[in-house]
Amino acid sequence: MTVLAIVTVAVWLLAFLIPSGQYDRNDKGAPVQGTYHRVSSGQSFVDRLNDLFLAPVNGLYGIRDTTSGEVGPSLTGDLYGSAGVFLFVLAIGAFITVVFATGALDRGIERLAHRLRERGTLLIAGVMLVFSVLGTVEGFAEETLGFYGLLVPMMLALGYDRMVAVGTAILGAGVGVLCSTVNPFATGVASSAADISLGDGIALRFVMWLVLTAVTIAYVVRYARRVQKVPARSLSGFLPGDRERTATDAGEAPQLTGTHKAVLIVLGLVFAFMIFSVVPWSSALTGKADATPYSFELGWSFPQLAALFLCAAVLVGLVARLGEQKTSSTIIQGAGDFISPALVIMLARGVTVIMNNSRITDTVLHSIEGVVKGTSSGLFAIIVFVVNLPLAFLIPSTSGHATLAMPILAPLADFAGVSRAVVVTAWQAASGWMNLWVPTTAVTIGGVALAKVGYDRYLRFVWPLLVILFVLICGFVALGAAVT
Repeated sequence: MTVLAIVTVAVWLLAFLIPSGQYDRNDKGAPVQGTYHRVSSGQSFVDRLNDLFLAPVNGLYGIRDTTSGEVGPSLTGDLYGSAGVFLFVLAIGAFITVVFATGALDRGIERLAHRLRERGTLLIAGVMLVFSVLGTVEGFAEETLGFYGLLVPMMLALGYDRMVAVGTAILGAGVGVLCSTVNPFATGVASSAADISLGDGIALRFVMWLVLTAVTIAYVVRYARRVQKVPARSLSGFLPGDRERTATDAGEAPQLTGTHKAVLIVLGLVFAFMIFSVVPWSSALTGKADATPYSFELGWSFPQLAALFLCAAVLVGLVARLGEQKTSSTIIQGAGDFISPALVIMLARGVTVIMNNSRITDTVLHSIEGVVKGTSSGLFAIIVFVVNLPLAFLIPSTSGHATLAMPILAPLADFAGVSRAVVVTAWQAASGWMNLWVPTTAVTIGGVALAKVGYDRYLRFVWPLLVILFVLICGFVALGAAVT
């Protein structure tokens, strides 16, 4: 939030120096290549000062005037602010918090780990796969911090080292987020900012998730087997007592009650229904972007999804018999816990409002157009991926990064003849790749601290995988751009 506050002021100051300009728009509101021309912003200093003052407000519920294109809280036109995504983030936060309050998800993962405790390879693969699935559908990442108390002793008991536990948690969930299919905090926010459906590009992202998850699991399993065979090859080393642990230290298998099972079924059905409701099935199955929607397609977006997760939170409370008071308080607590990413989205959107009202967005777009002009579609997609790497380092929040970058990146896809969904995929891959190792994320630093592994040793462990994933990502986004 501090970074975005600084960015807001910096962009406001730069707007005095960057010349105003705009593109002609087509029927869909997309800029037409080659039509950029200089215009006057028509703003006085007081107007610009007012935009800076109201930036967060406009970022939440600013209305874009249909005639002038100006954004303000009391104008008439279309919603430009992020109110829809803002409420959606709070709603899914409430739902996830209620699910965790039942203990069902924690207990389910613990039971899976315990049942596979004597089959090390299956344990690593099974837990990483579950974490990756949760990462790709709901951004499961920080939640892994609660499982180190289970994973570290389990891995040591099987003859592995602490690095295996770190790799299982950070890389398992991280590769899922990197290849987000319908993750609301990455794909959802980016798709909204790019003005496309959450389901656009899901086929490419799903295949990418399958391949990169398999590669990541194989990488961790290979390291684990090497350490089990020759403990001296451990990159993390062993603390006193680590080598004396046995499989009996794992304790008794946690039991899943009928309530836990029911909650897990509801959880699975809710996310399955979310995927069904947002996917443009006619386009996905025919390969034609303008295919006529099938009768069963819902075409849901953020308003409907926000309502879905609010209702699902209440449903989980009823199924788990939490009672009216605890269900209500947990929903409020969940919305409160997720207010941070929601506010980040609002602040980032406020930056784009300043750019819009001072009419410099198209000028910035025009300058980048000159850089990518003439490049092939595949090279364009790779450039989008690479350009977003330093931005992901500066703004580790996927929601804030997406809201800030997409208004510029998405129209570039139109100029390059590439689907905007490919830009979303390239962007989220950059954000996810950086968050596997950068020290600005709680998932990485918190994970190595809980496992008592040095951060420098973790970097030694992960860098070959980062290179492999980098190459694969470039291949996938280039392929996606060529296909579309």
